[in-house]
Amino acid sequence: MVKGVLLLSGGIDSSTLLFYLIEKGYEVHTLTFNYGQRHLKEIKYAKKVIEYAKKIGRVTHRVVDISSIHDLIATGALTGNKAVPKTFYTEKTQMATIVPNRNMILLSIAVGYAIKIKAKEVFYAAHKSDYSIYPDCRKEFVKAIDSAVYLANLWTPVEIRAPFIDMTKAEIVSLGLKLGVPYHLTWSCYEGDERPCLSCGTCLERTEAFLLNNTRDPLLNEEEWLKAVRIYEAMKEEYEGKN
Repeated sequence: MVKGVLLLSGGIDSSTLLFYLIEKGYEVHTLTFNYGQRHLKEIKYAKKVIEYAKKIGRVTHRVVDISSIHDLIATGALTGNKAVPKTFYTEKTQMATIVPNRNMILLSIAVGYAIKIKAKEVFYAAHKSDYSIYPDCRKEFVKAIDSAVYLANLWTPVEIRAPFIDMTKAEIVSLGLKLGVPYHLTWSCYEGDERPCLSCGTCLERTEAFLLNNTRDPLLNEEEWLKAVRIYEAMKEEYEGKN
């Protein structure tokens, strides 16, 4: 069985990629990182996804505590003191959610782990919908870091893979619904409250993805889903009116 290392956040994209790799026959070794982010809710949900995934595939999971780097990268809304923007990802204000050099840092650690366990591939769930805001989710970055990893590890080559790089969030959800991904066990919201805020950029994107698939977000009850749709439609109308 081919081994692969996966960055698992506990959100829609990486959870779908986990089930995609299981379906492809991989033995998946997942890493979830505590890097001093705004809340640890995603780690809690990543553990739930893993417990579910273990029923159908060969999966391991490690939570890696690198929270000591927090002071070095504490800026913006996810690691710093800025408020979480309540806008669509297409807004420049969403740049406040960028964590400096995050994917470079996490992928570098994952590559070292892959070499240790003799895995040839490291996966992360960068996708097309993140292109405008997050430079480390673009094809150019994937190509560049893959080349750098090759040069840094000539004797033990590892490939950086981003299978969803040309897919939108809605297309990822469509795939996940076919794969049986337990989306009720995933968390996307940038806020760490008991329930999703429904109005931050990632909540809006999540609502849109399920709407485009004519499916209620299974994380939400009926009342919450109706509220999420109302918020999404109102904010979309406001956004389109400004542009």
